Amino acid sequence: LAVREPRAHNEITALTDPSAIDLRSDTVSRPTPAMRQAISEAIVGDDVFGDDPSVKELEDYAARLLEKEAAVFCPSGTMANLMAVMAHCDSRGSEIIIGSDNHIIMYEQGGIASMAGVMPRTIPTQREPGGETPV
Repeated sequence: LAVREPRAHNEITALTDPSAIDLRSDTVSRPTPAMRQAISEAIVGDDVFGDDPSVKELEDYAARLLEKEAAVFCPSGTMANLMAVMAHCDSRGSEIIIGSDNHIIMYEQGGIASMAGVMPRTIPTQREPGGETPV
Protein backbone atom coordinates (compact mmCIF):
# COMPACT_ATOMS: atom_id res chain seq x y z
CA LEU A 1 0.00 0.00 0.00
CA ALA A 2 1.52 3.28 -1.12
CA VAL A 3 1.02 6.34 1.05
CA ARG A 4 0.88 9.62 -0.82
CA GLU A 5 1.44 13.13 0.45
CA PRO A 6 -1.75 15.19 0.84
CA ARG A 7 -2.43 17.21 -2.31
CA ALA A 8 -4.46 20.08 -0.93
CA HIS A 9 -4.79 22.22 2.17
CA ASN A 10 -8.16 20.71 3.08
CA GLU A 11 -6.63 17.22 3.07
CA ILE A 12 -3.85 18.34 5.40
CA THR A 13 -6.37 19.96 7.73
CA ALA A 14 -8.64 16.92 7.68
CA LEU A 15 -5.76 14.59 8.47
CA THR A 16 -4.23 16.66 11.27
CA ASP A 17 -7.26 18.27 12.93
CA PRO A 18 -9.89 15.76 14.11
CA SER A 19 -12.44 18.56 14.60
CA ALA A 20 -12.21 19.59 10.92
CA ILE A 21 -15.11 18.76 8.63
CA ASP A 22 -13.71 16.84 5.68
CA LEU A 23 -15.42 18.02 2.47
CA ARG A 24 -13.25 16.12 -0.02
CA SER A 25 -16.05 13.69 -0.71
CA ASP A 26 -19.61 12.99 0.34
CA THR A 27 -18.43 9.54 1.44
CA VAL A 28 -15.69 10.57 3.90
CA SER A 29 -17.62 13.18 5.86
CA ARG A 30 -18.51 12.22 9.42
CA PRO A 31 -21.17 14.16 11.34
CA THR A 32 -20.30 15.60 14.73
CA PRO A 33 -22.53 14.91 17.76
CA ALA A 34 -24.14 18.35 17.28
CA MET A 35 -24.86 17.52 13.64
CA ARG A 36 -26.40 14.17 14.62
CA GLN A 37 -28.61 15.94 17.17
CA ALA A 38 -29.73 18.51 14.58
CA ILE A 39 -30.53 15.69 12.16
CA SER A 40 -32.56 13.77 14.74
CA GLU A 41 -34.54 16.88 15.74
CA ALA A 42 -35.15 18.26 12.24
CA ILE A 43 -38.68 18.66 10.98
CA VAL A 44 -38.77 16.63 7.79
CA GLY A 45 -41.03 16.06 4.84
CA ASP A 46 -40.72 14.73 1.33
CA ASP A 47 -38.69 17.09 -0.82
CA VAL A 48 -40.09 15.48 -3.99
CA PHE A 49 -43.50 16.82 -2.99
CA GLY A 50 -41.95 20.12 -1.89
CA ASP A 51 -42.92 19.73 1.75
CA ASP A 52 -39.53 19.32 3.45
CA PRO A 53 -39.05 22.62 5.33
CA SER A 54 -35.30 22.05 5.83
CA VAL A 55 -34.68 21.55 2.12
CA LYS A 56 -36.91 24.49 1.17
CA GLU A 57 -35.13 26.74 3.69
CA LEU A 58 -31.70 25.67 2.42
CA GLU A 59 -32.67 26.20 -1.23
CA ASP A 60 -34.17 29.62 -0.47
CA TYR A 61 -31.05 30.63 1.47
CA ALA A 62 -28.72 29.48 -1.34
CA ALA A 63 -30.79 31.34 -3.96
CA ARG A 64 -30.69 34.58 -1.94
CA LEU A 65 -26.99 34.19 -1.15
CA LEU A 66 -26.10 33.70 -4.81
CA GLU A 67 -28.69 36.23 -6.02
CA LYS A 68 -30.48 33.63 -8.14
CA GLU A 69 -34.15 33.02 -8.80
CA ALA A 70 -34.01 29.53 -7.29
CA ALA A 71 -31.66 26.81 -6.08
CA VAL A 72 -31.80 23.02 -6.04
CA PHE A 73 -30.49 20.86 -3.21
CA CYS A 74 -28.08 18.15 -4.39
CA PRO A 75 -27.28 15.63 -1.67
CA SER A 76 -23.99 14.61 -3.29
CA GLY A 77 -21.26 16.00 -5.50
CA THR A 78 -21.88 13.15 -7.94
CA MET A 79 -25.50 14.26 -8.35
CA ALA A 80 -24.45 17.88 -8.79
CA ASN A 81 -21.88 16.95 -11.44
CA LEU A 82 -24.44 14.85 -13.31
CA MET A 83 -26.94 17.71 -13.23
CA ALA A 84 -24.29 20.11 -14.57
CA VAL A 85 -23.43 17.78 -17.45
CA MET A 86 -27.11 17.30 -18.25
CA ALA A 87 -27.71 21.07 -18.22
CA HIS A 88 -25.04 21.58 -20.88
CA CYS A 89 -25.56 18.39 -22.89
CA ASP A 90 -29.32 18.53 -23.28
CA SER A 91 -29.93 15.43 -25.42
CA ARG A 92 -28.97 11.78 -25.22
CA GLY A 93 -26.06 11.02 -27.51
CA SER A 94 -24.39 14.37 -26.78
CA GLU A 95 -20.66 14.40 -26.26
CA ILE A 96 -18.61 16.07 -23.54
CA ILE A 97 -14.94 16.91 -24.09
CA ILE A 98 -13.20 16.39 -20.78
CA GLY A 99 -9.71 16.06 -19.35
CA SER A 100 -8.44 12.50 -19.04
CA ASP A 101 -7.89 12.72 -15.29
CA ASN A 102 -10.97 14.82 -14.52
CA HIS A 103 -12.88 13.71 -11.41
CA ILE A 104 -15.98 12.79 -13.44
CA ILE A 105 -13.89 10.46 -15.62
CA MET A 106 -11.81 8.97 -12.82
CA TYR A 107 -14.61 8.41 -10.30
CA GLU A 108 -18.02 9.01 -11.93
CA GLN A 109 -17.63 8.01 -15.57
CA GLY A 110 -20.48 5.56 -15.71
CA GLY A 111 -23.07 8.09 -14.54
CA ILE A 112 -22.88 10.52 -17.42
CA ALA A 113 -23.16 7.70 -19.98
CA SER A 114 -25.77 5.54 -18.25
CA MET A 115 -27.94 8.23 -16.66
CA ALA A 116 -27.62 11.10 -19.14
CA GLY A 117 -26.64 9.27 -22.32
CA VAL A 118 -23.68 11.62 -22.68
CA MET A 119 -20.51 10.19 -24.17
CA PRO A 120 -17.19 11.44 -22.82
CA ARG A 121 -14.35 12.24 -25.22
CA THR A 122 -11.21 12.55 -23.15
CA ILE A 123 -8.25 14.69 -24.02
CA PRO A 124 -4.93 14.44 -22.18
CA THR A 125 -4.91 16.65 -19.14
CA GLN A 126 -1.95 19.01 -19.06
CA ARG A 127 -0.95 20.37 -15.68
CA GLU A 128 0.81 23.69 -15.21
CA PRO A 129 3.45 24.01 -12.44
CA GLY A 130 0.92 25.62 -10.08
CA GLY A 131 -1.57 22.78 -10.56
CA GLU A 132 -3.88 24.62 -12.96
CA THR A 133 -5.26 22.91 -16.03
CA PRO A 134 -5.17 25.14 -19.14
CA VAL A 135 -8.40 25.20 -21.14
